[in-house]
Amino acid sequence: MDNIYLFFVIALFILAVSDLVVGVGNDAVNFLNSAIGSRVASMKVILGVASLGVLVGATFSSGMMEVARSGVFHPDQFYFNEIMVIFLAVMITDIILLDTFNTFGLPTSTTVSIVFELLGAAVAVSIYKIYLSPETLSDLGTYINSARALAIISGILLSVVIAFTVGAIVQFFSRLLFTFNYERNLPYFGAIWGSFAITAIVYFILVKGASGASFMTPETVTWINDNTFLILSSCFIGFTLISQFLISVFKINILRIIVLIGTFSIAMAFAGNDLVNFIGVPLAGYESFKLFINDPTLNPAAYTMESLLLPVQTPTGFLLAAGIIMIFALIFSKKARSVTQTEVDLARQGEGYERFSSSLFAQTLVRKSMDISRFINKIVPKAILKSIDKRFDPSVSIRRNRMLKNKADFDMLRASVNMFVASILIALATSLKLPLSTTYVTFMVAMGTSLSDRAWGRESAVYRITGVITVIGGWFFTAFTAFSVSFLFAILIRWGGYPAAIIALIIAFTFVVRTNFIHKKRSFAKAEAEKKITREWTEESVMAECKKNILHTLMNVARLHADITQYFIEENRKKLKKAVRKVLELNDFTKELKRDVYITLRKLEEDSVETGHHYVQILDYLRETAHCLSYIVEPFNEHLDNAHPSVIPEQESEILKVKTRISEFYKKVLLVLDQKNYDELENIIKANSEIINDLEKIKKMQIKLIKAEKVGTKNSLVIFNYLSETKNMLLYSVNLLKSHRDFVVKNGY
Repeated sequence: MDNIYLFFVIALFILAVSDLVVGVGNDAVNFLNSAIGSRVASMKVILGVASLGVLVGATFSSGMMEVARSGVFHPDQFYFNEIMVIFLAVMITDIILLDTFNTFGLPTSTTVSIVFELLGAAVAVSIYKIYLSPETLSDLGTYINSARALAIISGILLSVVIAFTVGAIVQFFSRLLFTFNYERNLPYFGAIWGSFAITAIVYFILVKGASGASFMTPETVTWINDNTFLILSSCFIGFTLISQFLISVFKINILRIIVLIGTFSIAMAFAGNDLVNFIGVPLAGYESFKLFINDPTLNPAAYTMESLLLPVQTPTGFLLAAGIIMIFALIFSKKARSVTQTEVDLARQGEGYERFSSSLFAQTLVRKSMDISRFINKIVPKAILKSIDKRFDPSVSIRRNRMLKNKADFDMLRASVNMFVASILIALATSLKLPLSTTYVTFMVAMGTSLSDRAWGRESAVYRITGVITVIGGWFFTAFTAFSVSFLFAILIRWGGYPAAIIALIIAFTFVVRTNFIHKKRSFAKAEAEKKITREWTEESVMAECKKNILHTLMNVARLHADITQYFIEENRKKLKKAVRKVLELNDFTKELKRDVYITLRKLEEDSVETGHHYVQILDYLRETAHCLSYIVEPFNEHLDNAHPSVIPEQESEILKVKTRISEFYKKVLLVLDQKNYDELENIIKANSEIINDLEKIKKMQIKLIKAEKVGTKNSLVIFNYLSETKNMLLYSVNLLKSHRDFVVKNGY
C-alpha cells in the first residue's frame, strides 16, 4: 500500500516540473510585457535581466507555501491518504488549466488557480468523508477555510479597478508633462522622474522581496520596516543626483534603465512569491510522506496531518532548482511569448493584427464613451482641449518608430509608467496584507496607460476592449474551472484509487500534447497575419500574391462545389457538414484578403493607382465567388437536416452531368491562370455559356417536374437556389479571370 503513496510523491514532483514550465509561460507576461513592447533592449538582454531576477527571487521563501499547507483547508481534519489525493488532484488540474490559458495566449493568476484548486479538491474529499460518516453537509465548515477564497475574489475586483484607474491617471499626467517627444524634456525632468520611478521600484523590492528572503535575519527585516522612510528618502536624493549625472554627462536614456530595473524587480517578486504556487503543493506532499514513513506501523487512513499546521521554511535547494527550471522555460517557452504578446497587442500604439473580434458590450461602451467625450468637449474651453491634443500628438513618435529596424509597440515613457505604478501598487497591497494578484495589477496598469495614451482609437477600440473583457472574464473563469475540475479529479482519485490516479495523469498528459498542436496552429495563423502587415508591397509582389490567392480560391471552389453536389445527391449529412466547415474557412480566407486591402494599398507606391484598382476588383470577385458556395451549401445542409428527400433520378442524372462539366471548366480556368495563356479566354467564355445553358435546361426541366407533381416545394426551392448560385459562381469566376488578364496586360507582366 505504501507504494501507491510513493507513486503519488513521484507524480507530484514530475507534475511540479511541468507546472513550473506552464506557470512561467503564463506569468512571464508580468515582467516582460513593458520591456518587450517598448523594445527597450534586445530580447537576449531582456531575458537575461528577467532571468537574473528570477534566480535572485528564487532564494525567497515567502508566498503561497502556507496556503498550500493550511491556508484553504484545515489539515488536522484530514488523514494522510486524503491529503495526498487532494495534492495530486490539485497539481493535475493546475497543469491542464494553465496550459489551456497559455495555448490561447490569455494571462491568468496562478495564485487564484492554486487557491481554488485546493478549495475544490478539499471540498470533494470532505464531501466524500461526510458521505461515509454520520456528518451532514452543514459540517463542511469544519474542513474548509472559505474566508481565504472570499478574500481572493475581493482582491480580484479591487485590483482590477484600482490598477486600471491609477495607471490611466498617472499616464495621462506623464504624457502631458513629457509629450510623445519625451527626449526633448528628459534633460530637464528626467532625473526627478527617474529617481521617483526607481525609488518606487526599490520600495517594491524591500516590501515584496527582502522581507521574505531566506537569508534575511528577523532583526534586519525589522530594521528595514522601521526605517523605510529614511531608506526611500535617501534613495530618492541619491538616484536624482546619479540620474542627472548620467543624463547630462553620458546622455543616457534614463527610461531604459527604469524599465530594465522594473523588469528585474517584478521578475524577482514573481519568483519569490509565485514560485511556490507551483512547488508548494508537491513539497507539502513530500513533507507529509516523510512524516508518514518514519513510522511504518501507521495507518494512512488514520494518520491525521496536524504537522501541516506548523510553519515551514522552504529548502533553498528546492527553490534554486525550481528557479533554474523557470529560467530555461522563460527562454525557450513559445507559449510564454504568446501570453506576453497578447498584452502587448492590446496595449499597442499603432496598427497591427487584432486577434479579438468586436462584442456588443465593447460596441456599446465605445459609443457611450464617444457621447461622454462630445459632452466634455462642449464644456471644456477649446483652447485647453487644443493644448492637450497638441501634447498628445503621436506623430513625432510614429516618425521616429518608422526609422527603427525593430519597431516598438509603445514608447519607453509608457513602459516606465507601467513598471513603477505596478511596483507601487503591489508593494502597498503587500504591506497592508491585502490579497492581490501580480498578473491582475500588471495587466490592468498596462491597459490603463494604453487608454490614456489614446492607443485605443476608433479603428481599434472595440477589439481592444473585447480583448480586455475576455482576459478579465478568464480570471473569474479560472476560479470556477479550477474549483470544478479539481473537485472532479479528487472525487475520481479518492473513489478509484491507484488506477484512477493513473487515468488522471494520462488525461493531463494527453491534454498538454493536444494543446501544443493547437498552439502551433494559432501561432502560425498569427505569424501569417503579422507578415501581411509588416510586409513591404510592390507591384510585383501584389501580382504574385494575387495569382496565388486566385489559384487557391478557385481550386477550392471547384473541389467544394463538386463535393457539395455529390454529398447532397447521396444525402450524406456527415460529409456535407464537413464541407460546410470548409466553405466557412474559404469564406474567412477571402474575408481576410478584403480586410487587409487597406494595408496593402497604403504600402504600394504612390503611382500604383492602376495596380491598386485591379487588386481591389479581383478581391471583390474572389469574395463573391466564395459567397456563392455558402449560399449553396447552407440550404443543402438545412434541407437534409430536416430529412427532406434530395433529388429524384431525372434530376440526379442532369445535375451530375453539369457537375462534371463544371469541374472540367475550372481545370481549364486554373491552367489559363497558371500559364497566363489568355488566348484561351474566348474558349473559357464559350464553355461558361454552354454550362449556363445546361443550367437553364435543368431549370426548365424542374418546372415540368413541378407541373407533373413529381417534386415538392422544398425540393424546388433548393434546386432553383442551387442552379442560380452555380450560375453566379461561374459568372464571377469568368469576371475574375478577365480582371486578372487586365491586371497582367496593363502592368506589362
